[in-house]
Amino acid sequence: MRPQDLARESFISTARVAPVLRTVIDDYAAKEGITLKQKYDAETLSGGMSLVASTGGFTLLPLYVRNALIPSVVARPLRGEVPTIGLMMGYSKSWMPPTTFHRIKFRRRTSASV
Repeated sequence: MRPQDLARESFISTARVAPVLRTVIDDYAAKEGITLKQKYDAETLSGGMSLVASTGGFTLLPLYVRNALIPSVVARPLRGEVPTIGLMMGYSKSWMPPTTFHRIKFRRRTSASV
C-alpha cells in the first residue's frame, strides 16, 4: 500500500489509548508527507476493526494484530520503510532474575567504557 493512497481514505485511529502508537503513526505520516483524514477514534483495537468493517475506512495497526483480525478485515503491508515501535525491558527493582542482573551489569560496564 502506498502512503499517498492512504491520504485519500478515511482514517480510523486506534491510538488514543496508546500514545506511543499514535506518535509512530503521526511520525510516519509526516515523514511520508501525507495528512491522514481521521474520521473516527476507536477506544480499542477490536473497536477499530469493527469501525473498519462497518465504515469502509482504514486503520494502521501494529504487525502483531494481524493474527487477531476479524474475518471481514484484510491486512496489507505498507510500502517503503515501515515504522517500528521500540521496546525496552521493565523489571522490578526488588526482584530480578540473576541472569538478567548480570547482563545489565555487563552492559553498563561495556557502555561506560565506550
